[in-house]
Amino acid sequence: MTHDHAGSLVSHGAGHRHTHAASPAPSASSASPASPAGGEPSAPGVGPVLGWLDGRPLPRADLDHRLAALRGGPRSSALPEPGSAEDRQLTRWVAQVMLTELLCEAEAEQRGLDVGAAPPVRLDQRAAVELGSITAAAFEGCGAVRAVYEAVTADVTVPEEQAAAYAAATARPPAESEWRLSTTDGDFDAAPGTLPERLASALAGAAPGQTVTVDGLTITLLGTREPRNPPGPGPRLLDAARRLAFVRWLDHARAHRLRLVPGLEHPGDPAQPDNHHRH
Repeated sequence: MTHDHAGSLVSHGAGHRHTHAASPAPSASSASPASPAGGEPSAPGVGPVLGWLDGRPLPRADLDHRLAALRGGPRSSALPEPGSAEDRQLTRWVAQVMLTELLCEAEAEQRGLDVGAAPPVRLDQRAAVELGSITAAAFEGCGAVRAVYEAVTADVTVPEEQAAAYAAATARPPAESEWRLSTTDGDFDAAPGTLPERLASALAGAAPGQTVTVDGLTITLLGTREPRNPPGPGPRLLDAARRLAFVRWLDHARAHRLRLVPGLEHPGDPAQPDNHHRH
């Protein structure tokens, strides 16, 4: 499966949400990782591992290939210096993106989802923040993540009372109609309430195409443009509710199906040595 992350890396950054689910205890079917001389956890027949998914070891080689592609790509100048704490955090961030993708690929296969039916998408800033940078990057770069999102959140709804309360709290006065006006200096739109009272009164009695002169100002009324009130909050609330439901599902799935390895923890894990984030 093809993943596109160069843009996601720069747009979302190697940041994190503060939902750091702990790795569960190893299951009976998954052997404890061995640590070779280089210090990297490994599994027999696989070598160095990225982590374990449902007890199955995931090769680290795929992570190394993706990091190499990023460092050799057109946006390499935006990446931290190799070997620095920030570089190790980048490695953790990319690893978490890949683990999210692999988890959703496994879930999509179990559900029989058509990952090719999930079209490419570019999240807006609000959606990216609500998902968190890791999930947002995986969502943009992997069709399986988008397909699982659609399946997991298909039945999410917004209670009517919640939608009504939000609408009441964010209500604005109805927008005014606007006149399309023309002067010797050009054409412009203006609401009646923004014009001098005598001029607005004269224009209110004018027909489209009629010219009025008030206090030395000559203006032609070209027509009236009805207000375009913004759409209701329903779609925005539903999108936010679906993102929240997906994040909760994903946090639970990560905690119960993934096992992380030292050095590839979540970048925001307070237990790992390179997390210097402070509030």
